[in-house]
Amino acid sequence: MSSFQRAREALGLRLRELRRDAQLTGRQLAESQGWHPSKISKIEAGKQTPSEADIKAWVRACNRSELAVELTASLRMLEQHYVEFRRLFRTGLRANQEEIAEIETATDFTRNFESVFVPGLLQTPEYARYRLGQTHEDIFKADDIDEAVAVRMNRQQMLYRSGKRFHFVVTEATLRYLLCPPEVMAGQLDRLVSLSTLTTIRFGVIPFETQYHVAPAHGFYVYDDRMVRVENLTAVLKLTQPSEIAAHTKLFDQFAKVARYGAEARAIITRVLADLVATME
Repeated sequence: MSSFQRAREALGLRLRELRRDAQLTGRQLAESQGWHPSKISKIEAGKQTPSEADIKAWVRACNRSELAVELTASLRMLEQHYVEFRRLFRTGLRANQEEIAEIETATDFTRNFESVFVPGLLQTPEYARYRLGQTHEDIFKADDIDEAVAVRMNRQQMLYRSGKRFHFVVTEATLRYLLCPPEVMAGQLDRLVSLSTLTTIRFGVIPFETQYHVAPAHGFYVYDDRMVRVENLTAVLKLTQPSEIAAHTKLFDQFAKVARYGAEARAIITRVLADLVATME
């Protein structure tokens, strides 16, 4: 269970206690606010996140308006952990890239595991353009892709700063997925070979023949020991609870343990590149 879900359930439990203390049934509370009765049960069970307006109406109906500020603050803290893409990108893709850059600036040690995409900090401009252009196009239409690509490229200056350390682990599948034209992917693979030689970077590849003890279900970032960032199809999770950071760090270490590094990693990339070039001839 994520820290977001635990926090949502805790908020729901607090609201249920308020309702019961006010001696209101769920149906009575719903009718007083013109809500569907299922809304009460979903919020109290942690299956639906209330809005600020919902909380204010709830405490008012329970004659506990003095708790509005406290519960609204809990809601805002909850929302920091789970940011829907429609909200995240309402100011465009560039703003999101700038936010990530701020996190990276404040981070000394970045760990990144990817099972599908080439890590953003290692992408070529061409690969990044296709990646950002495909990002959730069914959810919103981005019109600042060029600006977002420019910021992503600027983020890569972090790779050359003293005092910064980066550990990337990708699956071999990441190197083979054609999420862009073959010629763009060929350039991206060549770029990975070069970057894998940087002293600030540890770059690992998990070959296909590896037996996994844990499925590589999704990618994630671990920023020092203070935050984990996970992106799914519709939202970004920012996890700050120590237990969750520790769990993702342990998972990253498991993936890193079975990865190949240095010349072995470059040999895998070169093999994938040769296979790709053969299909282009």
